[in-house]
Amino acid sequence: MSVTAVDASAIAAVLFMEPEGAALLPRLSGRLIAPLLLPYELANVCRQKTRRQPDLATAWLERFRALPGVGIELLPNDFDTLPELAAQHGLTAYDAAYLQLALGLRAPLVTLDAKLALAWTKASAR
Repeated sequence: MSVTAVDASAIAAVLFMEPEGAALLPRLSGRLIAPLLLPYELANVCRQKTRRQPDLATAWLERFRALPGVGIELLPNDFDTLPELAAQHGLTAYDAAYLQLALGLRAPLVTLDAKLALAWTKASAR
């Protein structure tokens, strides 16, 4: 089975039915993986959406609570090398966590973050 790494931007677009989400669906196949921090980042997205649109708070919470049904396997990172990887690619440690998993499992990385996508392209070509 193929493995695909996914980041919070991609899953948020799908979960919260953002316009970019539909285009990502065909790329979300096989075994989906993400770092353990994914639910925290998505909870923050949910919080921001409920602050901006309090009348839709119930809908945003329902979509956030659908995360377990997506079937993403949450994996730990190697914290010893994470700061170096982040610095090497000019990423936050959060974004580097997604990159690290993708590189470690030789998996494509599905993201809407242009900087993270570029880092993955450069690093996976090595």
